[in-house]
Amino acid sequence: MTAAVPTPASLRQDILAFVDGAQAAETAFLAELVKVPSDNPPGDCAPHAERAAALLEALGFTVERHRVPQARVRAGGMESVTNLVIRERFGDGPVVALNAHGDVVPPGLGWSVDPYGAEVRDGVMYGRGVAVSKSDFATYAYALLALKAAARAGARFAGTIELHFTYDEEIGGLLGPGWLLEEGITKPDYVVSAGFAYDIVTAHNGCLHLEAEIIGRSAHAAMPDTGADALEAATAVLAALYRLRHRLKAQPSAVPGIGAPGLTVGLISGGINTNVVPDKVSLRIDRRITPEEDAGAAEAQLHEAITDAVAGLPGISCRLTRILIATPFVPMPGQERLVGAIRKAAEGIMPEPVGTKGVPIYTDARLYSAAGIPTVLYGAGPRTLLEANGHRADEKLKLDDLHKATKVVALALADLLAPA
Repeated sequence: MTAAVPTPASLRQDILAFVDGAQAAETAFLAELVKVPSDNPPGDCAPHAERAAALLEALGFTVERHRVPQARVRAGGMESVTNLVIRERFGDGPVVALNAHGDVVPPGLGWSVDPYGAEVRDGVMYGRGVAVSKSDFATYAYALLALKAAARAGARFAGTIELHFTYDEEIGGLLGPGWLLEEGITKPDYVVSAGFAYDIVTAHNGCLHLEAEIIGRSAHAAMPDTGADALEAATAVLAALYRLRHRLKAQPSAVPGIGAPGLTVGLISGGINTNVVPDKVSLRIDRRITPEEDAGAAEAQLHEAITDAVAGLPGISCRLTRILIATPFVPMPGQERLVGAIRKAAEGIMPEPVGTKGVPIYTDARLYSAAGIPTVLYGAGPRTLLEANGHRADEKLKLDDLHKATKVVALALADLLAPA
């Protein structure tokens, strides 16, 4: 005698009951991920991938380990990258991929707890990567477990769920989703990428990382006029860049949540010794590109500002090198299917309707979108990175948000894979 096929209402209750019953296990799973460092830089992330794979296999998943060739990894500025892929086929239908990244920025100073301790206080877990985005390793894995449990109970789904757990988002994603897509390892029909629980992100900024090397000529500090001071020239470049930054503030994006284009000089290095006129100063520049902007035009504008600033300075030249260019993630046809499924799933779970917005960061989502795949960001967390202390000391996640997001994602996947 075959089991009765669950009704939509009973399927929803079965999924919610599964996630409720798995809360302690999901929390413990996330804690284990936080306890293994995966700082990028330096980007030695294969050990974390191996630990994550072991934890996922303990949950019953078959985990594919895709090791990026070492030459490619080194050229990308990292030490080791192993991307993880899980595929669960329920029948004929769309392939929906869920992507989260396991590399994190280094902890930095100012922590009140161990950054790798996964300490829980008052229902909040603290640790580097707990929100960005190891949380969504847990969200997506346990959402898929909920679907598998429902399928065993008789629910029918049409399609495949893939989990993509990658390890280079903090430096641009080209060794993670970019490499998986380039190698033909995956070709999903839809993608949900790591995000936050109270809104669906349908657009975000692009980013240009540019290195400007200001080159002069060294001299003894007792005779500075016999050299060409690269640091003095660099001050002219900095002044030009900050003038440009203030002009950009007057060009806000029309997409809610994006704001104006940003420009930050994040790193400065140079000089030989205290008693030597500096012969070279390097600036690393981050230029955020709004969805309305053309990335090439933004890069040309930076080049012009820098070269004009050093033009005519005796003995000074400059060399400009693009480190990264990430095009903006913009709304595209097909997103409405994902948005609709997530909004419907969130009803009765989230305390308010889930809306759509843009964010001023850049993420791996743009790589799937650039490949023509409808993509949104949605996962565990509060409304903003600031609330989560993302990339700051005492990064944190409310465990209630983790469990709510897991329910929403599981129900949305059940909708997306509903038989015709």
